[in-house]
Amino acid sequence: MTLNVDPPPVAAVPPWRDVRVLRIAAQVVAVIAVGLLVAFLARNFATALSERGLGFGFGFLGRSAGFDISESPIPYSPADTYGTAFLVGLLNTLFVSFIGIILATVLGIVVGVARLSPNWLVRRIASSYVEVIRNTPLLVQLFIIYFAVFLQLPAVAQSISFAGSVFLNQRGVFVPGPQLTAGFTPWLAFVALGIGVLVAARAVARHREDTERPIRGLTALGWLGLLTVVTIGWVLIGPVAFELPVRARFNFVGGLGLSPEFAALLTGLVLYTAAFIGEVVRGGIQAVRRGQVEAARALGLSEGETLRLVVFPQALRIIVPPLTSQYLNLAKNSSLAIAIGYPDLFKVGQTMANQTGQPLPVILMVMSTYLAISLVTSLLMNIYNRRIQVLER
Repeated sequence: MTLNVDPPPVAAVPPWRDVRVLRIAAQVVAVIAVGLLVAFLARNFATALSERGLGFGFGFLGRSAGFDISESPIPYSPADTYGTAFLVGLLNTLFVSFIGIILATVLGIVVGVARLSPNWLVRRIASSYVEVIRNTPLLVQLFIIYFAVFLQLPAVAQSISFAGSVFLNQRGVFVPGPQLTAGFTPWLAFVALGIGVLVAARAVARHREDTERPIRGLTALGWLGLLTVVTIGWVLIGPVAFELPVRARFNFVGGLGLSPEFAALLTGLVLYTAAFIGEVVRGGIQAVRRGQVEAARALGLSEGETLRLVVFPQALRIIVPPLTSQYLNLAKNSSLAIAIGYPDLFKVGQTMANQTGQPLPVILMVMSTYLAISLVTSLLMNIYNRRIQVLER
């Protein structure tokens, strides 16, 4: 006969030995410690401001700025508010960063591919450029570009001309300026038609892929249709006309003029960042397995087709993450514009801090703005990175 004996009751774990309780207690203690530290720093901060007769607020943003800004993408005068002046500095930073990212990406890809060129001369020139630019400070490069190059250009009367439409002199760089014509709105109809052709081609390609039928370059044909329709509309209507710069008595009028400060800053940022992007591109290309290249050659693809259709699409998933860091560095390095007098966000913020006697609020505004630019750039690049990862799978 078998007797059913109940197991002895398990003793409850005391709270001071319970792992879950200890983890919660540690988190509570950490939160309290951080809160006390923040309160201590805030109290010292408020005391220091009070002792020095300084206030902390953003009411000055509504007052008249009283200082001029040499370059502004929007209408601005010294009678405008500090808030408007801050916006001008922000737009200047965004403009030079946006153009710089595009040009640095193009130049970086060229340099990265040239570093792997079978031609000895091309490979050595690209390597020398990368080594020199990467191992010298950007600030020194900006000084050389601005003071030794742009400020040494000839006067307006002896401007250097390229094809009779681009002029370089001590006043800056003058290029043809785009002007919208009356045909711009009708041209958008051609753009919409081209997009419709692309969408239709992709839909047909998707349907054929689902039914396991060959696609035969339908997507590429859709892109070709888009470009063809847009180009035909551009030729027939002419939505944009380019106004050529014309030399006047003291300077050029018409077209698009770039100041020496802007041109020097843009040139320095592009050359400096492109050297790093070139190394990122080179590493991404070399990370693609050799067998992929050999298979492409076995199919009869040329070197250019192999790079464009096989190697580069696979290298993108390796290139994009470090490329994001270079874009962020370019945006932050634009603050060095203060050294050559370009009125970017940092320079305008410094002027505001000196005039208003409110350095801390201005510094917080500048830091928050740079942080927001970095976060938005990272978000966009992460979205693109996730998309190419999905496409890769």
